[in-house]
Amino acid sequence: MSLLKHAKEHLSNQSTFNFLNAFVSLADRTSLLARAQSADEAQLASPHGARHGLAGKLIGIKDNICTTDLPTTAASSMLKNFMSPYDATVVKQLRGAGAIVAGKTNMDEFGMGSHSTHSAFGSVQSSRRGGEILSAGGSSGGSAVAVASAQCWAALGTDTGGSVRLPAAYTGVVGYKPSYGLLSRWGVIAYANSLDTVGIMARHVDGVKSIFEKLNVYDPQDPTSLPPSTRSHLGSSKTTTLLKIGIPLEYNISSLHPTVRKAWIQSLRHLEECGHTLHPVNLPSTQHALSAYYVLAPAEASSNLAKYDGVRYGSRAEGIDGTPSSVLFAKTRGQFLGPEVRRRILLGAFSLSAQAIDNYFIQAQKVRRLVSNDFNQVFEAPNQLVAGPSTLNSDGVDVLLCPTAPTLPPSLAEIENQEPLDAYMNDVFTVPASLAGLPAISVPVPIAKEDRNPELLEQGIRETAGMQIIGQFGDDNLVLDVARQLAQAVDLGSVHDQSDSITTA
Repeated sequence: MSLLKHAKEHLSNQSTFNFLNAFVSLADRTSLLARAQSADEAQLASPHGARHGLAGKLIGIKDNICTTDLPTTAASSMLKNFMSPYDATVVKQLRGAGAIVAGKTNMDEFGMGSHSTHSAFGSVQSSRRGGEILSAGGSSGGSAVAVASAQCWAALGTDTGGSVRLPAAYTGVVGYKPSYGLLSRWGVIAYANSLDTVGIMARHVDGVKSIFEKLNVYDPQDPTSLPPSTRSHLGSSKTTTLLKIGIPLEYNISSLHPTVRKAWIQSLRHLEECGHTLHPVNLPSTQHALSAYYVLAPAEASSNLAKYDGVRYGSRAEGIDGTPSSVLFAKTRGQFLGPEVRRRILLGAFSLSAQAIDNYFIQAQKVRRLVSNDFNQVFEAPNQLVAGPSTLNSDGVDVLLCPTAPTLPPSLAEIENQEPLDAYMNDVFTVPASLAGLPAISVPVPIAKEDRNPELLEQGIRETAGMQIIGQFGDDNLVLDVARQLAQAVDLGSVHDQSDSITTA
């Protein structure tokens, strides 16, 4: 099928599934189709009509990643009129490869949320045939729904504590968080600098990998981008012929949904049938990872978001702002920042205060180091960023396999009156890899037949749960290869045979 025809199908789906609220702004239709046609013509003119990677393919961009031709609001009223004077590095790289920006996708405000409901543009919706409105996950829910409903070929998101992997698990697509520092963060609106990572979503692992290969380049404009000298040491020579798959015992928590547990066991069996061996491992500090994350991330956010005061950046409230007993921007920040953002700023400001920093922020940093050490002790390959002998751990494993989320996607009605702490628990399996900066990918796998919705089963629509593959720092290609093998083992292709198999009206 031609690239132009694919583009027209994506545009048609954008109209059909507009009610899902996946996009907050869309590219000009005429310009988009003209670029797709040009890509078709270039393809025909090339030898044997060879395809040129990402050329002519529509990619959604999360609304906290800067673009010059579309607003960048981070789904916040504070930035409702902001037009970036430059493209983020990852957007430049995509455009340079011939990809077409389809639009900006909806999200939780400034990336703070687990269900994409904290948005100035309204909640993102994920629905299956029959009309049940489900959570799209967060904070990159718009990107996930856009991919799942074929409104674009792939999408970029950002992952701070699971914001790419959780939505991928909830919507049945592939969501990938690379090793920290491989993809440029320049031009990405910061939430928590030491955790933020640009992530990739697509319907298949090969699509994710093709984008990753284009974006995995050193960027001198980003101080957290790993230099070539470090990159040259990353990655193992392992292939997927015979691997040791680790099963983290601490992830088998009491609140793990039985349906998800069954899918986890079945996924392990599939990999075992591929010739790999299974090994239980212990990550004792994992139980403290979520608490540490919700100290560290808000602390960094309180600093990063201080500039949004209506003076230096952002909208400003009408009339007089500030009184003798308040700061100059109290009214502005109270009016234009949402409740979840305000909550996390307050949490972060408190944990950084003189009376609390030792008991909260410093202790959380120590837990973060313990979490990283746990991972280093269970992997066979050494972490190239850690000083010390780079010797293999013969008792270690190559990758870990665990669920992405403890439950299947809840309905929006269920989470409407949910306490913030309950929402934070959705990140319990994704946060540890984020704290350690490790590569992790969520792959949708079919749930057991007896656990499926009878109506969907009758229609031949397969429901999925997300399984997460985690690798040692820099072992991104190995993680992607194992993900591809798992997807093939569970026949992921048939999950997406119908365009409405996951997210539909």
